[in-house]
Amino acid sequence: MKQIFFIDLDNTIYFTKPNEEQLMSALYQFLDEQHLGISAAQYQAAKNEMLRTPFQKVAEKYGFRHEAMENIIAFLNSREVTKPLKPSDDYHLIKALKGRKFIVTAGFYKQQTSKVKMLGIADDFEEVCVVDVTVSNKKEAFQKLIDQHELNKAEILIIGDDAESEIKYGLELGIETFLLDPENRFPNAETTYKGADLSGLKSAAGQ
Repeated sequence: MKQIFFIDLDNTIYFTKPNEEQLMSALYQFLDEQHLGISAAQYQAAKNEMLRTPFQKVAEKYGFRHEAMENIIAFLNSREVTKPLKPSDDYHLIKALKGRKFIVTAGFYKQQTSKVKMLGIADDFEEVCVVDVTVSNKKEAFQKLIDQHELNKAEILIIGDDAESEIKYGLELGIETFLLDPENRFPNAETTYKGADLSGLKSAAGQ
């Protein structure tokens, strides 16, 4: 039975698209004022990806100008979400899991922790671990939590929506994973368990 859970935040505990205005409107407005050095089509594609992918990875992919990035990073480091966010309809299935729960999320510390606050779920988790993807990754974050809390990998289940991030890193550490993939973005992904929703989560945890 699994009794320790490392859980992704964005597009796992809640979905970004229904909350786009609260999450992104201020950032979009700020980006509109920057000279990013990319085409309008690239900018639109980048904005679409920002809903799913850490900002720094999107900026690197699309080649945002270095000079613009300094301003943007400063903006993002100071930014907080101040309006309520809505957890996913399946969040009760995460909440019902018996055991220790940790949020492991990539992004900017103030922004990610304020999301947890605005979702009203802080008391459901032992710890919120925010990974700065410019200096680390979730694999290192998972290992740090295991070492710090002396956790048994056999008791851990990693839950997330990104086959190329938390799912991949979990498997590399020998930890079982549950990939939430409602849009079948990763049809051939390696994962222990997979679902279009979280209805199979309790069974995957052996609870």
